[in-house]
Amino acid sequence: MLLTFARNQEKAIAVWLKNFILTMQEFFLFSVRAFISFPKVKRYWRDVLDQASICGTDSIPIVLVSAISIGSLLAIEVGNLLEDFGAKTMLGRSTSLTVIRELGPLLMGLMLSARFGSRNGAELGAMQISEQIDALRAFGTDPVAKLVMPRLVAALIMFLPLTALSDYAGLQSAAYMAEHYHRLDPGIFWNAVYPRLAPKDFVVGFLKAPVFAIIITLVSSFNGFSARGGTAGVGRSTIKGIVVSSGLVLIANFYVSKIVLENM
Repeated sequence: MLLTFARNQEKAIAVWLKNFILTMQEFFLFSVRAFISFPKVKRYWRDVLDQASICGTDSIPIVLVSAISIGSLLAIEVGNLLEDFGAKTMLGRSTSLTVIRELGPLLMGLMLSARFGSRNGAELGAMQISEQIDALRAFGTDPVAKLVMPRLVAALIMFLPLTALSDYAGLQSAAYMAEHYHRLDPGIFWNAVYPRLAPKDFVVGFLKAPVFAIIITLVSSFNGFSARGGTAGVGRSTIKGIVVSSGLVLIANFYVSKIVLENM
């Protein structure tokens, strides 16, 4: 019986590994098709503008809420820690590095993974289930160029200003809490921010925006195109897209920081 169980487990692992490799292959080809479709952006510029409004303008409130919340909390907690060591004047330096390098772009990426990624997965999954994507192919339209490429271009354009907005809101909220909670003069806070920021700090933060844009858009769109099994399948593909893209955002956040900081 133990031998039978071991063989069944071996077969299950082999099937899972095979499916994983096939999925990675399909995702790679899907991503290549999306990037190859970039020259068609002039034909679908209206779709690009619509998606830019969805992932950019409509996402401003959630980005601001997350950035202000984490900036305020960071200033309180770091300020309390620095106060124990008599180094409260370094609060601006500590919060600015943390927000610009890590928390600003990371929170923006996670929020847009949940908002923009879920919309992509649900919308494209519903189109796949209702055979609208097959109808596009029947009329001679490339569904990847029509549905995925505009989303990818819009995300690449809009994620940069959203990252800047997230950084600005986080720093302003941290400065407000430093002044009103820790009774730290605003001049001391900002003098610890501006002179000490190096180019690599901005490179680390803003390089993450296009990386997150590519990950979130392609992963969520691929899962939408892969939806099967009716409305329940749309739900499964949407959830899978959010979970996988959020996990990849966290992994990419680590490696981008590591690579840039080690080479600049």
